[in-house]
Amino acid sequence: MNPNNLRYSKNHEWICMPDDKNNAYVGITHFAQNELGDIVYLDIEDSIIGEKIKAENSFGTIEAVKTVSDLFMPISGYILEINNQLLSKPELINKISYCEGWIIRIKILEFKEYDKLMSYTEYQKYIHKSM
Repeated sequence: MNPNNLRYSKNHEWICMPDDKNNAYVGITHFAQNELGDIVYLDIEDSIIGEKIKAENSFGTIEAVKTVSDLFMPISGYILEINNQLLSKPELINKISYCEGWIIRIKILEFKEYDKLMSYTEYQKYIHKSM
């Protein structure tokens, strides 16, 4: 996953839609993990697998040494899978927030929501404005 080929939400989640265009991977951006600091815990219930979650709704939390933040859906979808490797080693997000750092895999419900997310260039402008 190349960060230039991903889409980004204002909540600092990224989404990657591979070739099959039905399923996508969701994670947090490098900027977000850097702002959070050392990540120590992901709280995502297995019971969300198969659940439909609308865009901008929370699907879990991420805990760093000094803070806890909600994880938000960038677009509406069904939860297909949780990256179990991160549940046992959440600190990997600090090392690789893209690629193996995906948090959930979803089935996309609203492709027009995907099209409304920011490109890499737009996201870079967005984070520099908020600094």
